Amino acid sequence: MTTYGPKVYGSLDKMASSSDRPIRYFLEMEQHVIDVNALLHRKLRWVFVKKICVSCGKEPSGNLIRGFCYNCYQTSPLAGRNIFHPEESKAHLDIEVRDLAWEKKLELQPHIVYLAASGGPIKVGVTREQQALTRWIDQGASSAIVVAEVPNRYLAGVAEVALKKHFSDKTNWREMLKNTPTSESLLDAKKQCFDLLPSEIIPHYLKEQNQIHSMEYPVHTHPQKPQSVSLEKAAFEGVLLGIKGQYLLFSEDRVLNLRRHAGIYARLEISSENA
Repeated sequence: MTTYGPKVYGSLDKMASSSDRPIRYFLEMEQHVIDVNALLHRKLRWVFVKKICVSCGKEPSGNLIRGFCYNCYQTSPLAGRNIFHPEESKAHLDIEVRDLAWEKKLELQPHIVYLAASGGPIKVGVTREQQALTRWIDQGASSAIVVAEVPNRYLAGVAEVALKKHFSDKTNWREMLKNTPTSESLLDAKKQCFDLLPSEIIPHYLKEQNQIHSMEYPVHTHPQKPQSVSLEKAAFEGVLLGIKGQYLLFSEDRVLNLRRHAGIYARLEISSENA
């Protein structure tokens, strides 16, 4: 019989990470900052308690949408269409989507357009320049290359729209977790981008910067047939065998996507010794 230590409560959200090799992950639950790597080979038990909106902190009357209650999803700048569709950014035109001051701070700074190998086809994406490594880690990319650096989020979105006609803009989470290798060369794919980018992006294409950034994850066993679990449906327990992207990889090929559980207030119980 498994013996569990003290119970930890808190709202789930994406894990923080540091660029160690392998990458080190941290999960904040109320006043606790948990070193998730230290939990490898421990049996963990997760129990759903309630839902809390990640924006207003209130319990919603209905379901959460990306971690937001319905009202916040409709009004918060964190959930505006410009967040999910960078090409719809308008701060460079001095036009507000939901909160102009907030949008200017986010959007009017250098963004990069990148290609990443995350399992399956090469993926195109955009992010703030200073957040590049964090973005790649969150997506579980094994390697990435920067294609262009642009002065604002809108131009990054324009580039992404053009490139996603030829590259995927979604991570295949199953192939990523299985650690399926990407057969295509990131460097060759970047060279293709020059002829695919709109003319307004070409001056920002980084022809001479061809560094391949690689990431190493703390995974002891990759799932062969990943099965996603939901804490809202039932309590869950399993032995932690790896961490990749924002997924916890457990015994019996079960995986828990912490980012998808944003706003879920849960109880975590940690076994006293390795399984």
